[in-house]
Amino acid sequence: MRPFRSPHHTVSDVALVGGGNNPQPGEISLAHNGVLFLDELPEFKRTVLEVLRQPMEERKVTISRAKFSVDYPSSFMLVASMNPCPCGYYNHPEKECVCAPGVVQKYLNKISGPLLDRIDLHVEVTPVAFTELSSKSTSEKSFSIRERVEKAREIQIERFKDNKNIHANAQMGSKQVREICKLSQASETLLKTAMERLNLSARAYDRILKVARTIADLAGSEDIKTEHLAEAIHYRSLDKENWAG
Repeated sequence: MRPFRSPHHTVSDVALVGGGNNPQPGEISLAHNGVLFLDELPEFKRTVLEVLRQPMEERKVTISRAKFSVDYPSSFMLVASMNPCPCGYYNHPEKECVCAPGVVQKYLNKISGPLLDRIDLHVEVTPVAFTELSSKSTSEKSFSIRERVEKAREIQIERFKDNKNIHANAQMGSKQVREICKLSQASETLLKTAMERLNLSARAYDRILKVARTIADLAGSEDIKTEHLAEAIHYRSLDKENWAG
C-alpha cells in the first residue's frame, strides 16, 4: 500500500523533514511514493513549510551532521487544503466575508510564492448548493476515472522508457519539457499572455507545460492543444494578481 501521511499543523521542522541527534526520517520521507496531506496549510509554521521546498524539487532530503550526512528519499505527492480566509467566507456566493481589510492577503501570505510555484494545481472549491447535494443524478464512476488515469500513466511510461529516472510528466527536467511539451503558435501566444498578466516565474512556466501535457495524455491526445493549455493555466488560481482583493 502506498503511504498516506497527515501530520498535524503543530508539527516541528525536524518531525516533518527528519533529523535529530541520531537522524531519523521525517514525515516527508515516510510519505515516499505516497501522499503527504497538509490540512489547514496556513496554520503550519512558516519555517516548517519552507523546508518542503528543496525536497519537493529534488525528491530527496539530506540530513548533515559533523561526521556524516544521510540522504532520505522523499518523492511524495503533496496535497494541501486551506480556507480562503480566516472566517472562511471569502468569495462565498451567498455569505459575506467579515475579515478586516488586508487580513485575507496577510492570511494568504503565510504561504510563500516559491512554495506555491512548486504546487502544480491550485483549485478553488466553491460551496455546493443543497439542490446538488440532494440530487439523485449520478456522476462519473471512480472506475472509469481510474481507467483513464491508468491509460495516461501507460502513455507516460512508454514516453520515458529510455530514461530510468523519469516515470511521469511531473519528473521531467527543463530539457525534457522543451523537447516533449511543444506548443502551436496559438498556444504559445496564450501562454505568453498568461505569463505577462499573472507575472509567473520560470518554474511556474514549466509546471504549466507539464500539467498541460498530462491533461492531453488523459484526453488521449498526442499534441498539447490550446484547450489543454488553457485548463492548465486555469489551475494557477493563487498566482492571479489581487486574487485576495
